[in-house]
Amino acid sequence: MDVRGAQVGDNNTQINHYGGPPDESAWLLVDAERILGADHPDTLDTRRNLAHWRGLAGDPDAAVAGLDAVLADYVRVLGPDHPDTMQVRENLVHWRPEGLEALIADRTRVLGADHPHTVRLLQ
Repeated sequence: MDVRGAQVGDNNTQINHYGGPPDESAWLLVDAERILGADHPDTLDTRRNLAHWRGLAGDPDAAVAGLDAVLADYVRVLGPDHPDTMQVRENLVHWRPEGLEALIADRTRVLGADHPHTVRLLQ
């Protein structure tokens, strides 16, 4: 395992730490897929983070496309009500607000109206 591979598990920190355009940090995804496999939660998180970061870097269409693609895999691997799946949907709402009402309804159903993740959507 190389140095990069040893660090794949902490991909949120890496994306912020290594900086630069998202495409320059795409090696994180390559290493995650190679070491952990395409369906590992950390690999899915890396895909989600890179997609969201593309939007923050000025390409909202790439963010939506990437988040749509990884959302399907989160649903398949973790299920529609898993907190990580809901987080991808929240990231999508950032770029495509029309999904907000459905996300609020699902978060309320799963977590309750007073849960901080539900309340955050209402602010």
